[in-house]
Amino acid sequence: MNANPSSTAAVRLGHGREKPFAQGQPWIFSGAIEKWEGAPAVGAVTDVFAANGAWLARGLAQPQAALAVRLYTWQREQPLDDAFFAAAIARAVAARCALPGYGAGPDAATNAWRLVFSEADGLSGLIVDRYADVLAVQIGAAALAPYAPAIVAGLRQLPGVRAVRVTVAEDEVARGGLAPEAFAALGDTLAQPVRIRENGLLFDVDLAGGQKTGFFLDQRDNRRRVAAWARGRRVLSGYCYTGAFEVAAAAAGAVDILGYDRSAPALEQAQAHHRLNNLNVPATYERADVPEALRRLRDAGRQFDLIVLDPPKFVLNRAQKDKGLRAYKDINLLALKLLAPGGVLATFSCSGQVTPADFRMMLGWAAADARRGVQIVETLGQPPDHPVLAVFPDSEYLKGAICRVPS
Repeated sequence: MNANPSSTAAVRLGHGREKPFAQGQPWIFSGAIEKWEGAPAVGAVTDVFAANGAWLARGLAQPQAALAVRLYTWQREQPLDDAFFAAAIARAVAARCALPGYGAGPDAATNAWRLVFSEADGLSGLIVDRYADVLAVQIGAAALAPYAPAIVAGLRQLPGVRAVRVTVAEDEVARGGLAPEAFAALGDTLAQPVRIRENGLLFDVDLAGGQKTGFFLDQRDNRRRVAAWARGRRVLSGYCYTGAFEVAAAAAGAVDILGYDRSAPALEQAQAHHRLNNLNVPATYERADVPEALRRLRDAGRQFDLIVLDPPKFVLNRAQKDKGLRAYKDINLLALKLLAPGGVLATFSCSGQVTPADFRMMLGWAAADARRGVQIVETLGQPPDHPVLAVFPDSEYLKGAICRVPS
């Protein structure tokens, strides 16, 4: 193996393992590697070779992890350095600026979106979200640590950026040995929530304590599409978090809203979002375990016209897939039993291990067990600022459907 002079490590893949990586698959797991050479420390620039010695790609090493190498370039003369990451980020930002309806100006209906989406933008392990004039940066790979200062410094130069907040993905704290406080020091301390607009509605985003980078930006278009079914309907929302689906539904003409979540602070924020948008639709939020709450409603004979299920990730790895699919089926079964005739179910999965085919199969299981005719009338997914990399199915993590139960 002859590594590029800028590289400090190299790997030779096992026989017959090279095809997906030659085609652009950005993750190399340890089981595909036959041999390491050089100094494979975390973050080492690593050349990847096929079993026959052919050069394939270049990435960054995490040699003790199951995901052992993250790939960034398939051009042999391309070094991995600060300039590479700056150019890749610039391409991602330019792609977002070209999307219709995305803008940070005072008249923009939406001023919060994803600037960098990890593997889909050729930047495995890096997430950057824009919330009005603040950027939320999440480092999701220990291998990126050496480049983080330059990445953050470059992001500060983007037009209209007032502040940058930097966090580390929770699983990388333990797995990669990263110190969250060291990365936080690269950014700014934000004492107050950031107010954003989404489809003309206002939300206050807690970048310090919120889930993901602070808000579920990936559901932006889906909230609008689900709200189109809300007029005149009684709405039940499971895993409602800070109320974005319900605020959109109330603004679209829903007549009554009930939301469940396990986070008391999130529920308080949900109520605040209704007040912020001057919505007078009756909205009740209760802290509860969602499956238990749905069973109580079923036993009480309650019915709803529109039900939204936006659960957390039930499948974290392949070993959990069967169990996770059963959990998705169970909550959807309960929801179908709670729908009034002619009712609508909007349901989602954010588990990357669950494919669109798996998701639809699960809905079929739930419909069969509920013994109700269910029509899928809309298929939902990720918005354009969360693109899917065609050779990397894991980047299509968000699946959704709007289903109707005929009267």
